[in-house]
Amino acid sequence: IDGYYDGANIITTAFAEHEGSFLVGAAAALKSQTGKIGFIGGQEIDLIKKFEAGYIAGAQAVNPDIVVESSYLGAAGDNAAWGSPDKAKEIALAWYADGADVVYTAAGGSGRGTIEAAVEAGDGNWAIGVDSDEYFVDTEEQQAHRLTSMLKRVDTAVYEMAQQVQDGSAAGGFYPFDLSNDGVGYATSGGHIDDIVDQLEDLKAQIIAGDIVVPTSPEGL
Repeated sequence: IDGYYDGANIITTAFAEHEGSFLVGAAAALKSQTGKIGFIGGQEIDLIKKFEAGYIAGAQAVNPDIVVESSYLGAAGDNAAWGSPDKAKEIALAWYADGADVVYTAAGGSGRGTIEAAVEAGDGNWAIGVDSDEYFVDTEEQQAHRLTSMLKRVDTAVYEMAQQVQDGSAAGGFYPFDLSNDGVGYATSGGHIDDIVDQLEDLKAQIIAGDIVVPTSPEGL
């Protein structure tokens, strides 16, 4: 899961995190009242830059004038970046105070600091979760500030691979999971984006059709 190994009897998978991030970026821009949003990454590595690139591209797709702040919690190899909620909270609080009203965090456990910051910043300030639907690990107070989460559907990948093994159709190789096979997506828990789902689904369809090509690095924007 989430890697590549060459072998006739090995099944490997990876996820189009940039595509899912595009949709939550669009959601952020559509729901922002200030025209300013933020992205916090864990380690500054190519994988997390995919999240950043997709998020910015999605936001710009619906609002070309959107302002996006970006910050990373550590350099490549700095494992503390995945478990520094205090640092994420400090960054997010500063952004909220400066007019940003949505912050997306792709930094493992550090993201818990962002939702705490959104709560402290008050009504109208949002946090976007990552990988799983973080609404279900939030407190009731935090749920009121959880706009959505970018879903990385490891469950879908594991189920599909296990099903292939069970029915005998499994073959070694690389299997990508993206929007076209529900490998990534976005959460609607809490109902905070119900009013923009049609717009997000239209963007999703354009990505699947190839009409929108989502960049995989900020340099591609």
